[in-house]
Amino acid sequence: MLIPFVPFPKNWNRISLFVFLFSLSMMACQSSNKTQSAGNSTDTAGFHKMLQAYYEDGEKLNPVGATFNGDNRYNDQFPNDISEAYSEKQKAYYQQYLDSLGHYSKEKLPNNDKVSYGVMEFDLKNSLEAFKFKGLNYMPINQIFSTTLVFGQLGSGQSAQPFQTVKDYTNFLSRIKGFSLWCDTAIGNMRKGMGTGYVLPKVLVEKMLPQMQSFMVSDPKKSLFYSPITLMPATFSKGQKDSLSIAYSKAIEGQIIPSYTKLYHFLKNEYLPKARTSTGFDSLPNGKEMYDYEIQSFTTTNISSDSVFQLGLKEVARIHKGIDSLKTVLGFSGSYSDFLKSLQKDPKVFPFTSDKQILDAYQKIYDKEKPYLKNLFGKTPKTRFEIRKTEEFRAKSASAEYNSGTPDGKRPGIFYTPILDPKTYSSYKMETLFLHEAIPGHHFQVSLQNENTSLPMFRRFYGNSAYAEGWGLYAESLGKELGEYTDPYMLLGHLGADMHRAIRLVVDAGMHAKGWTREKAIAFALENEPTTEEATVAEIERYMAAPGQALSYKIGALKIRALRDKYKKLLGDKFSISKFHDAILGDGCLPLTVLEENMDRWAESQK
Repeated sequence: MLIPFVPFPKNWNRISLFVFLFSLSMMACQSSNKTQSAGNSTDTAGFHKMLQAYYEDGEKLNPVGATFNGDNRYNDQFPNDISEAYSEKQKAYYQQYLDSLGHYSKEKLPNNDKVSYGVMEFDLKNSLEAFKFKGLNYMPINQIFSTTLVFGQLGSGQSAQPFQTVKDYTNFLSRIKGFSLWCDTAIGNMRKGMGTGYVLPKVLVEKMLPQMQSFMVSDPKKSLFYSPITLMPATFSKGQKDSLSIAYSKAIEGQIIPSYTKLYHFLKNEYLPKARTSTGFDSLPNGKEMYDYEIQSFTTTNISSDSVFQLGLKEVARIHKGIDSLKTVLGFSGSYSDFLKSLQKDPKVFPFTSDKQILDAYQKIYDKEKPYLKNLFGKTPKTRFEIRKTEEFRAKSASAEYNSGTPDGKRPGIFYTPILDPKTYSSYKMETLFLHEAIPGHHFQVSLQNENTSLPMFRRFYGNSAYAEGWGLYAESLGKELGEYTDPYMLLGHLGADMHRAIRLVVDAGMHAKGWTREKAIAFALENEPTTEEATVAEIERYMAAPGQALSYKIGALKIRALRDKYKKLLGDKFSISKFHDAILGDGCLPLTVLEENMDRWAESQK
């Protein structure tokens, strides 16, 4: 799972982080565009200026996203992005640039600009569509994709927020003030949701309570947010260190702890009794339309919930046959169900006794595939890469994930894996997981995009889930070509991971469009996937919290595989797998329809 921070986060996780003011460059763009004839301009220089203004205004609107992009100009800002006033400014931003885009003729633009046009058009229209559904802002926090968790990462001193200068430290003190206001607004919005029927399921609220409690420490120096003080550079003077230590202690004690405490008591005493016992979006007012929108956002297609459900059933049946044949290879003669259960007790699956052994095992997987990468990729990233254990404060509800680095080398791309108990950490999914989250999955995809200076800035840091997670799942399928999956257990892990994504299509659509309960979804997953009940419950609750996001993996991967097959057949001997991969990754993250248009042009050039 890629944890993204891009100008249009509604396509990812509805954590929208934007600022309140428009820039003069945006107004200049408005003024100059008024002199053009709608849809007829061939002024590529003007188009490029508009794209740059679009990016710059997006960074200002999205200061936390800018921080994650390595743009540190707005590191002191934390906008109240769930307020009504902010929503109006956000909506005006989208509409302004959609109007500006309309002054240009897509067909008259060069190929690279055609792609930029398609990305902007999809994303702006999709973002504007979200304003039809105010109920989304009435459920601003959850147990997995939540600003309350992101803020902990920022304040830990181990994430995107820099803590290298005194100014860096005072920047985050300013962000703390913004976060406190955000928390107050979140409570107000949730109260509106309680009055209009837009509330979270009880089981999700119960998972958030211990998360809030983890920030409610009695001693500020024991807070996660005090960590940067313990890491202050040696170049700071004693006076600077003392002053910052006092300021952080006061901010933690006077703002951060009270904010999380207020959220905790509100959730426990006021919100939980009003939370719903139902599972999916279909039980909410206008829930069917909201879910249709989430499908469109996360898959970048117009696929229906019923088509998603039927595709999932078909994929589950296909992968089921592969796992069934593999259990014979492993010498298991019992039923499919018994085989899945046996994996939870197989000592070969649980070889670890320490966190270090697990992290070292991932490094060995990386070393194993390195010699093969040049066969599949002509271009590889320059951005540094690290493997880390997920921080304890969020590990219980976290999945393995990738946090992007920065092209300037100041921050590496990081593959995080949660390790609660090394003795219960299963090894057989490690190869497929690394291929997806790290290399050649998200690290290649994100880093090559960020490093590509031929792309306009907004595309270097743009993302959508269908492309990003689709590439990650497709990368898993490259295991044998990268020297992996030679161990039948690791191959089983790959099939199990593929089954996991197929199950998502069934249970996500089942819960949000077909009346499935949480319990029915859990049972279906356990019947078909080699996993534990604890892990399954966490996954199902993730889909409850973020409807549609989990669909993007399969939808995107199937599209990339279909394009590979299409061009291999079309080009014959002229087809090059490394050139295909370079082309897929070369123009960055794209909506799937834009991706296919662009790749069709690439295929023509290969003839």
